[in-house]
Amino acid sequence: MSTQARPTQLRFTHPAFLTAFFRYAFRGSKQYYLWLGFLVSFIPPLLWGAHRQFTLGMAVTGLSDQVSWGIYIANFVFLVGVAAAAVTIIFPAYVYQHKALKKVAVLGEILAITAVCMCILFILFHMGRPDRLWHMLPALGVFNFPSAMLTWDTLVLIIYFLLNLCAAYYYLYTKYRGGELNKRFYLPLVFVSIFWAITIHTVTAFLLNTLPARPMWHHSIMPIRFIATAFVAGPALMIIVFLVIRNKTRLWIENDAIDLLSTIVVACLGLSLFLMLSEIVTELYHATEHSEGLRYLMFGHQGFNELVPWFWFSLLAMLVGWFALMFPRIRKNYSVLPVICLAVFMAIWIEKGLGLIIPASIPSPIGEYSHYSPSLVEVVNCLGSWALGIFMLTILTKGATGVITGAVQWENSVPKGEHSHA
Repeated sequence: MSTQARPTQLRFTHPAFLTAFFRYAFRGSKQYYLWLGFLVSFIPPLLWGAHRQFTLGMAVTGLSDQVSWGIYIANFVFLVGVAAAAVTIIFPAYVYQHKALKKVAVLGEILAITAVCMCILFILFHMGRPDRLWHMLPALGVFNFPSAMLTWDTLVLIIYFLLNLCAAYYYLYTKYRGGELNKRFYLPLVFVSIFWAITIHTVTAFLLNTLPARPMWHHSIMPIRFIATAFVAGPALMIIVFLVIRNKTRLWIENDAIDLLSTIVVACLGLSLFLMLSEIVTELYHATEHSEGLRYLMFGHQGFNELVPWFWFSLLAMLVGWFALMFPRIRKNYSVLPVICLAVFMAIWIEKGLGLIIPASIPSPIGEYSHYSPSLVEVVNCLGSWALGIFMLTILTKGATGVITGAVQWENSVPKGEHSHA
């Protein structure tokens, strides 16, 4: 009788799993509730900004005919890299069987899920009105496939999101049930997602460097720079998350996992700096009209110098961070490490967003210099979107830690009479 009852009971474990998962995710200390409350405080301004954006369109932004891509696309490009950087956890965990990372590899998949959701949100804001979104949906909208690079970017992001969603859900649900992973189902998802992580940022780079009218983007090194900076920002963020988890929860993340991620950060940061400085030398040693975007970014032009302090702060933060992380004594100091990682994360955000997207449009292809600064609506929507994404990352990570530690499991979430014979 018990063997016949078990398959019937399994049908109803998904609602029980989701209920137990989110019940645990929303339970915590006073500090935890204050953190969630702080993030939620950005939601009302976000709703106001979204209403303005979706009713009045791009007129409420600081964009113009000359500068048509601004802070929304800057955040999108950066977050695609953060999503792709989940591979820095998953690859060593499942290809090299790194035990410390394999234990928490699902957190990398959660980071990818959250980052892609934020990417979609920023694209929605950039489109101006939500009724235009259907044009981006395959088989429903006017999907210019395969000629438009944007359609490829949309497809690879959607597929990457589904791969990580399926893999993370299956892993957590199986652990919740106390069962063994079906490797013939799970491992193909993992290995395809590893390959797909590279494609999403490569295609995003192609979205930029296939535009010959933007000389600052039009070079073959762009995909390599994208991957290198992604493998800095993503691991830097996960190091901060891992250190918070092991200090605030029952899940102990081993030093080996953090040390490997910090090694990846310092290696890829060195490569990123090399590529950036090589581009600066190439563009400025014999400056041409193709160098004007970079010159504007670094030195300004006749009073147009809003981005100059951002560029030099980003470069200085990356140089100092890379130099500091080169020393194992500093890299393994877990009190100093999160501060360095946060500085590097912000530096890559500036370099990938403000230092790449905006100056490519200034000057315009016909030589016009235009001023761009985000409007209040843009700032509110960006802050709210980040708060919403971090809230999502916090909740999903908290729930996942409960499953990994065994605090969230089938036996604890169902009354004894319902599973005593299962």
